[in-house]
Amino acid sequence: MEPTRPRAALLSIEDAHSPDAVRAPRLHRPRPADLTFGATDLEFSIMHLPFEQFPALSAIKTCRHVFAQRIPGIDVSHDKAEVLDRLDAAHREIRNATGFGDWPLFTAQQVHGNKITVLDSRLHRLYASQRGKDEGERLEQTDPGTTLTLPLSLPKGEATQDTRGYAKNSEKTGILHKRQTEFPARDGIITNQRGVALGIYVADCCAVYIVDPKTPAIGLVHSGRKGTELGVVTNAIRQMIERFGSDPVNMVVQLSPCIRPPHYEIDFAAEIIRQCRAQGAQHIHDFATCTACDLGRYYSYRAEKGKTGRMLAVLGLDPVIAS
Repeated sequence: MEPTRPRAALLSIEDAHSPDAVRAPRLHRPRPADLTFGATDLEFSIMHLPFEQFPALSAIKTCRHVFAQRIPGIDVSHDKAEVLDRLDAAHREIRNATGFGDWPLFTAQQVHGNKITVLDSRLHRLYASQRGKDEGERLEQTDPGTTLTLPLSLPKGEATQDTRGYAKNSEKTGILHKRQTEFPARDGIITNQRGVALGIYVADCCAVYIVDPKTPAIGLVHSGRKGTELGVVTNAIRQMIERFGSDPVNMVVQLSPCIRPPHYEIDFAAEIIRQCRAQGAQHIHDFATCTACDLGRYYSYRAEKGKTGRMLAVLGLDPVIAS
């Protein structure tokens, strides 16, 4: 039986929160009047933004996810840092529209390696290079070559600066709220924490969503040709087993759109699937969507010769336990 293809969505903010939108996203493209960009700060007049959601993940009631597509009207012929700044407002609106709201966003530097960041419930500090001077030295290094364990929150009254914004604590909860925290020299993040958004940027490489709905725990991994050769997804699955007690049999794995032959020399997506199966994962979903085949919907580093934007994959565990 041929698998059901993912249905992409450009939903109004109101539609995105409806039960029907989660189960059956609709395909639209934004009309010119829907998007208004300021010359300096990319101000938006937004009713629609381009993103897609995958049926296999939408069916899991304990998690939320989104895959932001190409954002129309933004000049992306700049270096990566400038491009991400230009895309930031649209990406934030998409996160808001898909239920992530003010969740803290954790991303990886993405160096085409195999190292994974672990976020668990035991810590209350940020990565050493991103802490303020008054925050001490409390970092657990579980495996210098493989993982880090990072904090989720700060004690009330403390704040931390990161690489892409400033932290802000909620007056009511004391939980850390910040634009974004980027973990250096990492290509994936796993967590068992609720209300935390994991993010990966891609423009031909694959964003691999891993969800264990039983534990629950999740992982989001950046895997291109080199990262796949180094086994970054394998490492993420093994770390979920070791750190959270996940069983690969329960895992749902979803591959994002990525570059494929004949636009690329090898099919690294097929190798990602093989590696997931080798670890015992059985529920693996891939719709063989090629980023270089549809430049109207996706960015492609190869097809656009490096002058391109980035799609944003986001995954998080719902803070409310589904009944």
